[in-house]
Amino acid sequence: MRATQWTWTFEDAEGRTLEDGGEVFPTQSDAEVWIGESWRALRERGAESAHLFADGARVYGPLSLRPAD
Repeated sequence: MRATQWTWTFEDAEGRTLEDGGEVFPTQSDAEVWIGESWRALRERGAESAHLFADGARVYGPLSLRPAD
């Protein structure tokens, strides 16, 4: 049995899908740590929100990439 693959997709302010991150993570925790470390760089590239997927099925999202007020 193959391990679950965790991935992110990103949307701009108009809700258009951007290029995905290209990263594949072995666990949900690894994916969430990565987004926590990478959200600023993603915002600089135009991403406004993110969606987490497990083997192609959406787990949650949209997750805002804007800083908390």
